[in-house]
Amino acid sequence: MRIDSIRNGIVIDHITAGRGMKLYELLGLEELDCSVAIIKNAYSEKKGRKDIIKIDADITVNLDVIGYVDPTATINVIKDEKLVEKHTIGTPKLLKNVIRCKNPRCITGTEQELDHVFYLADEETKTYRCKYCETKAN
Repeated sequence: MRIDSIRNGIVIDHITAGRGMKLYELLGLEELDCSVAIIKNAYSEKKGRKDIIKIDADITVNLDVIGYVDPTATINVIKDEKLVEKHTIGTPKLLKNVIRCKNPRCITGTEQELDHVFYLADEETKTYRCKYCETKAN
């Protein structure tokens, strides 16, 4: 398998194996007009297996989405084919318009302009709840 290096862009690394596609979907990467590589089940000394996403474009990604899907993931910023920044994410305390409330009676279902806001209710279990109706996120 051959996946070229990227000139300018982002590498989302150390994604827990199996979570790469969810991250791809929530970040809306299918809408990009550039090369995006998803590597699933790559060998990792730390995790055993991991997913990797390489984006060959200098874009901004929503760090809250990455932290929600996998707080152990890292972001590597590449400029002129060199690593210039490396960030760890962690678990976000608040999610705004990352996920939608599944409760059909929640006010977010009737008020179209209202943001979908979830707060971290339990850090140990990574449980998020809707700010408005307290419904637990999936």
